[in-house]
Amino acid sequence: TPCQAALAGAIGLNLLLLYCVWRGPGGSPPPCRPPRGVPGVTVLLRDFEDFENDLVGTARSFSSLPVPVVVAAETAPYPPVPLPAGVRLLPLRPVADRPPPLARPELHVRTRHVALVPDGTRAVPGLLERMREALEGGDGRTRLVAAPVGPVPLRCLELRVDAREWTARYGPGTPGACRAAAGAPMVLLLRTRDLFALPFPLARPVPTSLFVQAALRGWGLRVMPAAFPASRRPPVSPHGRWKSEKLAESRRRRLMRDLGVKLEVLADGRERWHGCGKETARCFGTVHAGTPQYLLAGRWTPPCCLRALRETARHVTEALEAAGVRYWLEGGSLLGAARLGDIIPWDYDVDLGIYREDVGRCRWLAAAAAGEPVEDAEGFLWEKAAEGDFYRVHYSRSNRLHVDLWPFYPRDGVMTKDTWVGHPQDVEFPESFLRPRVPMPFAGFTAMAPNNPRAFLELKFGPGAIETPQYPNPAVKRLERD
Repeated sequence: TPCQAALAGAIGLNLLLLYCVWRGPGGSPPPCRPPRGVPGVTVLLRDFEDFENDLVGTARSFSSLPVPVVVAAETAPYPPVPLPAGVRLLPLRPVADRPPPLARPELHVRTRHVALVPDGTRAVPGLLERMREALEGGDGRTRLVAAPVGPVPLRCLELRVDAREWTARYGPGTPGACRAAAGAPMVLLLRTRDLFALPFPLARPVPTSLFVQAALRGWGLRVMPAAFPASRRPPVSPHGRWKSEKLAESRRRRLMRDLGVKLEVLADGRERWHGCGKETARCFGTVHAGTPQYLLAGRWTPPCCLRALRETARHVTEALEAAGVRYWLEGGSLLGAARLGDIIPWDYDVDLGIYREDVGRCRWLAAAAAGEPVEDAEGFLWEKAAEGDFYRVHYSRSNRLHVDLWPFYPRDGVMTKDTWVGHPQDVEFPESFLRPRVPMPFAGFTAMAPNNPRAFLELKFGPGAIETPQYPNPAVKRLERD
């Protein structure tokens, strides 16, 4: 029939087109697998600036080996760079009014191995092959090989990334336990399939990105003593250096956000923070059913949030003590103090009980009780909670990490209050627990607590509360399943 004839013709045309694409423009079919010899390594240029770069010299040096050379960038460098013949430019950022870019780099790297080469590097005949041999001749745990650029040798580092705690910790490494390297620019070589199996294969800065992602997977790193020469070029101008430093800081911050790292602890003990602060919003949104979103993602409270909670708790207790307001650690905060001397690692606020009759002694509390949020001299925001008759002290106007202040009052020897939020531990208790209150280590300072913390906590949470940690709402998420 005419319909059958049309269908047969369409199928035949598609088969013809597929055959033409398969044979390619040279008339021969592509190899079934990437070549194993030279050029067995593709050089990928990714870490460079649009301004004052040595991209042409670096590309020309490596294309002379010869090996395939690919330049990957969000957009074409500006000012325009006259790349040597045969060097391909792969734009990574799509443009709305144009077809998708050709630059899915994994489709353009046909060799088994890829070397990520920093700007200003010069090729050494045979060194890429030696790096490849070191990778393939390893014990199987080595998945990256690094070689320095310039006369300064690389320093081996240990790197432990704790995704649950949003933290990367560096330390001195040994050749047998190397997870990162520092001290000089470096060429990094790995298998192409390993590189493009990573969620962020070409994120910058490239070494940091690869080391963190490799550490999360338990990959090993081998550092080569042989070095690539660095190019001889004029020093970068002061403005160019300033611009480069700002861009590097911005890229590192964006990288850590994408990788889920809020805190880096460097080998010398210094800390780099990448999470929330006074001028930003907190790292998580509304808490539903007592379970913040990060718990559902298998993580605990971001360290920047814990730091802000500790600062807020210290500030609030100091203000209360100075004003003569009687307070004590309540609920999960007392539980954390009894268990760890700190905030529970997955908690998202701090709870303090106060005597209701003492509210007027603190001018910030008195102002909040009058219905007007008030910011104190150190930028902490005091306000009456919208949910009921209690108070909140926020880390700042922008960052709503907070300490809750629950006003209790005695009635027939029992401490009670007017607002109950439905938590199982939200119950009345004998005033004798507060006569007297006792000091207790908490979050880096000393806070006041009930005089028998264990009995107080077991009254609120049940027997064995200190020894049996659990998430706030086990019906939603249970600790033992993490």
